[in-house]
Amino acid sequence: MTSAPRDREIAVVAFAQTVHRRTSEELSEVEMLMPVLHEVLDRTGLKTADIDFTCSGSSDYLAGRAFSFTLALDGVGAWPPISESHVEMDGAWAMYEAWTKLLTGDADTALVYAYGKSSPGSVRDVLTRQLDPYYVAPLWPDSVALAALQAQALIDVGDTDEPALAAVAARNREAASANPHAQLKGPVPQGDYLVQPLRTGDCPPIGDGAAAVILAAGDRARELCARPAWIRGIDHRIEAHGLGVRDLTDSPSTRLAAERAGAFERPVDTAELHAPFTAQEIVLRKALRLDDGVHINPSGGALAAHPIMAAGLIRLGEAAARIQRGESDRALAHATSGPCLQQNLVAVLEGEPR
Repeated sequence: MTSAPRDREIAVVAFAQTVHRRTSEELSEVEMLMPVLHEVLDRTGLKTADIDFTCSGSSDYLAGRAFSFTLALDGVGAWPPISESHVEMDGAWAMYEAWTKLLTGDADTALVYAYGKSSPGSVRDVLTRQLDPYYVAPLWPDSVALAALQAQALIDVGDTDEPALAAVAARNREAASANPHAQLKGPVPQGDYLVQPLRTGDCPPIGDGAAAVILAAGDRARELCARPAWIRGIDHRIEAHGLGVRDLTDSPSTRLAAERAGAFERPVDTAELHAPFTAQEIVLRKALRLDDGVHINPSGGALAAHPIMAAGLIRLGEAAARIQRGESDRALAHATSGPCLQQNLVAVLEGEPR
């Protein structure tokens, strides 16, 4: 089990994100990221020199150039030399790496950030490069087509229908009305079919954005934040690469990650789910055993804003921010990567008793 040892508690003490937009063509990745880094540091009063470890998440495929993440270090400040790492994944996995670094005792504070600009190219085509390179990728099935296969499988077994999917979209985007950072808010038409049974409203918006969190250990966390969001457990699991050997109506990797993170030990009051497509929320709610008493995606979720490589970290940050504001006591945060919920990370965060 990968729950944090009792003698080394780790917490999220600050979170910041951009206002997510359809395009930010006038800004480079560094220019988009820098205000977020300044904001998250200002929330704690820390300076770059006070950070013991820095970890980032992004994708060279999305940027269209190799080692693009090194340019983002201009926004962090890499001199004097810093302890730094990078994952070619959503920033949620960068946060996992930072969490393990703090658990070792080698660091007391960590800065985690992630960013992605989806606007310059065709995201549906770029994401085909995640697929099996021998049998699937040469066919170029795009991300929406694969999500539609999953949605149709759910409909065929009776787990959902198109009106239920539309209700998921409406609920998320209505919740986003109170989120100043969301890209889509309020009533959004379901629109025409992109790939049946998925309509435009069942799919995430394409947009650019960035996010950052600061982690701290033990008493250092209490010094930096009035109510830290303690990470009680975090785990990630992966399913088979071949879509044909998976049951797309279920997510055993999510269930196992949640079990190992301690999510089933006590009920949660909030869940931030990284479900870019409406049908995926149906799968995740079942795997995570979330009933109607749980406040799901109060931020609007990935259906309201989906900056690729940052959307999962945002789910963790949004869950932590609700705890810090006193709006939640025990929250679950989820992040995913790959087609049809192939890889899944689950974290459980708690605030100290009030």
